[in-house]
Order: sequence, then structure tokens, then C-alpha cells
Amino acid sequence: MTAKQIVRIGCGAGFWGDSAEGPKQLVESGEIDYLILDYLAEITMSLLAKARGKDANAGYATDFPDVIARLAPAIKRNRVRVVSNAGGVNPEACKAAIESKLKATGVELSIAIVTGDDLLARAAELQDLREMFSGAAFPAQPWSVNAYLGAFPIAAALDGGADIVITGRCVDSALALGPLIHEFQWPADDFDRLAAGSLAGHVIECGTQATGGIVTDWRETVDDWDRMGFPIAECAGDGSFVVTKPQGSGGRVTPQSVGEQIVYEIGDPATYILPDVVCDFRQVQLRQLTPDRVEVRGAAGRAPTDQYKVSATFQDGFRASGTMMIGGVDAVEKAERVGAAILKRTRRLFAERGLADYLRTDVEVLGAEANWGANARARGTREVILKVSVHHADRHALELFSREFIPPATSMAQGITGFAGGRPNVTPLVRLFSCLVPKTSVQIAIDGKAYTPPAVAYGSANVQITIEAESYGNGTLPRAAAKRTVPLIALAHGRSGDKGDSANIGVLARKPEFVPLLRAQLTAAAVREYLAHFVRGKVERFEIPGLHGFNFLLQESLGGGGMASLRYDPQGKMLAQILMDFPLEVPESWPRVDTA
Repeated sequence: MTAKQIVRIGCGAGFWGDSAEGPKQLVESGEIDYLILDYLAEITMSLLAKARGKDANAGYATDFPDVIARLAPAIKRNRVRVVSNAGGVNPEACKAAIESKLKATGVELSIAIVTGDDLLARAAELQDLREMFSGAAFPAQPWSVNAYLGAFPIAAALDGGADIVITGRCVDSALALGPLIHEFQWPADDFDRLAAGSLAGHVIECGTQATGGIVTDWRETVDDWDRMGFPIAECAGDGSFVVTKPQGSGGRVTPQSVGEQIVYEIGDPATYILPDVVCDFRQVQLRQLTPDRVEVRGAAGRAPTDQYKVSATFQDGFRASGTMMIGGVDAVEKAERVGAAILKRTRRLFAERGLADYLRTDVEVLGAEANWGANARARGTREVILKVSVHHADRHALELFSREFIPPATSMAQGITGFAGGRPNVTPLVRLFSCLVPKTSVQIAIDGKAYTPPAVAYGSANVQITIEAESYGNGTLPRAAAKRTVPLIALAHGRSGDKGDSANIGVLARKPEFVPLLRAQLTAAAVREYLAHFVRGKVERFEIPGLHGFNFLLQESLGGGGMASLRYDPQGKMLAQILMDFPLEVPESWPRVDTA
């Protein structure tokens, strides 16, 4: 335990497959005390579980041991401690692989593992549970079943002197909150600080997304895309923190880049549920201190619930997706007719062979703004990509689809090309099942020894808190006022992401005075109508006064969710960009906003 005034946490990986330059950049900068690496997603867990089924020594993020071995001397020299969920479904094997590689380097680093999240062996005990959103029955043969653990086991492992802490599934933000609990000795009932530490983790957990990656105003960072800086959160004991990046690295840290990351993949900003705390982000304030340094304050928290969220994955038949380029006059119509003909032909062949129909199909003409639905403006384009995705219970049916996908090159529209990838692959379709289990039913261990998180009085996730929104008027325009129409991007910026089969779109006003107009015109009903070609459920709008914006939660909008969706954008990453074209009426007298 140290008495640090500021704890510096850098995130060097936002997903398994992120640039290997991230950890290197942060460790060698000498500007961090902790390196966190976030590797896991639901599809990753299912793939790791299948890998472990074939090889008892597999089931973890295999990049991680190589990262540690390569950086071990710098980690030791700069006294950096590492926390990662790279353990996947086999933290023990991950630890063994690192120890083997460290032995070859001659660098000694102590490693601790946190286990208990993997509930696959207990799946039979969970058969009575229902899916928390759809009410569906628990899968009969799950591939993976993992509880999302919290930060206190990580803190305990650090208390025990570990240089490297490896976990299985935990909430992403716990990778940063654990070190803060350890350093500042925050108690389990200091909910405001736990919420603030969780927010710090949430901001940096996706790597360069917080430092100017994928921001709405992309031209601000485009010249730095080849050398983006990974994020650092400089955290104080009161819960406030400053977001920055290594000196000399590319990108920009601004209230816009940080704000967009705060609204990424959240639902109700007043009820962001984590294992250790229920967070309220509505009054978070962002302040630019100096270039590339943004101060974050204002997160609030309340007692956590008495349950862990559990995510299970399971196979639901098979899928296949194929693409082809189609060019020439009337390319869009030709592509639509080719897609329809492929499905018609294969359905006829299915019937002749006694095979059932497809479970689902999805045809998109990419390049014709298919994702804009009725708002598309590119019907006249002369070059498109036809994408056809299909779902079937029988692998043999999709193997037939795969064989029949390429013959249109000589039997249908002229201008078909682009088959360099060969026939579409047939792969298992994996679905996500989310449920809740009592925390008392999950046995956590650190290095094989039982660990019990500190006791706390649990609360409800449904507590209603009212906060007055700052008033800027009612947002209505006088009837006689001269008006003009502008796209939403002129008044706001935003970010979208996924949560199962739901998507969220955070919209943040460029100026506080734009809020009432957005409140009046960008309603939940208006957003649902604009995105009606995607949304099957309801749309909810939540206001975020501190960030001068709103978060929209679009239920049943991703075609089954990231792993099960047949769409080209299965995680809704493009939805914010689609919504940025939403038309708004503004006074003619308003100055024009340059978003270039």
C-alpha cells in the first residue's frame, strides 16, 4: 500500500486484436503506474470455451503472455503493475504460459489469478433461469457461462503483492477500479468514489476511442491515425480524474472525445449497473484543463444489487454470408434482384431435397445507403456490394447456399465480380443469453483460495432519482420566424454501441443552448420513426444534463444482437452516423456551425 496522491492507469488494449503498440507505448512512456488490458467480449468467451474444449491448455487470450514477455524488463524497471481479463475461461493456463515466458527472460514478476466467474460446470443448476430481456429458457447446451465479477477481488490480489493480476470475466471497468480501491483503500460503501473509479475505467477501457479514435469530427485526428495515443486516467483519491495520453503521441483528448466515450454502450445514465455500485452519470462534468488533458467530475453512486449478471453463449444452427460487387447502370436494382434470385433459387432447391426453409435471411446493398432505409439518397450509384446473409438449422442447407452463391456471375446480372474470397463459409451461429444469479451463489477465489468480497447493504437498481435539467428555454420556434433545416451533426455529436439486441445512441449538443431544440425535436418517437427499418422494440430517451445531451436506447434493433445478427453492422457502430443526418429546423438567424 502506498500513499500516492495520483494513480495513473493506462489502457493498452480495448479488445483482443488491438494494436500491440498500445501496451508498449504506455509502459515505455514512464507515465503510468498501472497497465490494464481489456480483451474480452461475449463472442470471445464462446470461442475461448470451444478452444478449451479441444485443448485443456487453451482458453485464454494468447496475445497476453507475449505482451508481458516482451515488456517485462520495462514493466520491472518502471514499476508498472498489470491487470487484465486475458484469463478468459482458463486463467490458470494463462498464468502458466506467462511464467514460462518470464523464466526465459530472467525477469521475476509475481502473478495472481482471480477465478469463480466460470459457471459452465454448474449449467445444470441454472436451467430454471430465464433470459433477463426476452424471458427465453436457459440454453440446453451452452458453450460458455460466465458471471461478471467486480473490482474488489482484483484489489485484494494487488493487496497481496501481485505484479500482474489475471481475471476471467469481470466488468471491463473493474480492471481500473480494482487498482484504485487498492491504492486509496476505498471501502465498499463509498459509492460515489466507486462510481467515479468505474467511470474512469469506462472511459479508458476501449483504448484510443477516448483519445480521438472514432470521434464524430474525424478530421480533427485524421493526420494522427497512424500513431494514436492510448488513454491514461490520472485518478485522485476524491474520485476525480484527468484523461490524457502519453506525451508526443497522436490523437486529441477533448471534452468531445471523452464525452462520446462516456455515452458509449450505456442505457439509463442514472442506473448504470455494475457489481460494486449502481452509477449515476447524469451530472458528470468535463473541463479542458490544457491541451490533451480533460478533467472529469460528478459521478454519483448508490448501493449495488445482490445479483451478478451472467452471460451464456450457445449455438443456434448455422450461418453463412457472401458478398459480390455489382457495377454499371442500375447497379442498385440489379443487386436487389440478384439477392432475391439467390434466395428464390436456393429455397426451390431446399424444397426439392426435403430441407426446411431458412430461419432468417438478410440482404443489404452496400453503397446504396441500405442502412439509411427510407432516408437513403444513393439509389443512382453505379457500384455496390451485394451482401446476403442466411441462417438455417441444417448445415447441409447452407453448404448448398454456399455452392449456389457464385453461379450468378454467369447467369444473372452483367457486372458481377469480386469473388476472390471464394464460396461463403458456413459457421455456427452463436447467441447470447443473459440472466441474473445471486452473488452468494458465486464462489470467488484468488490463487485457488476462497475470497469473499466485503459486506455491503444491497440496494435496488430501480431507485428513482430526479435531477432538474438546466433550463435554456422550451426549444420551440416562433411561427413567424424564418427557418432553415440542418442535419443533427450541425448541432451535436454522438456515439453508438450495442447491448445484446439493443443499441444505444448518445447525442451530445455542441453548445448548451442547442439542448432545448434537441429536446423538442429529437424525441424518442422521432428517432424510432427515423430508424424504423431497424427498430422492432421501443425507443427510450434519457437526458444527461451534465453533458448537455441525451442517450437513446433502441430495443430489439440489432437483428438478434452482435453474435446472432445477420447484418453487416451487427453491433450498431454506424447508428450514430445515420442519426447525424436527422433533419432539424433552426432559426435562420442562427450562425452556421462548421463540422468539417
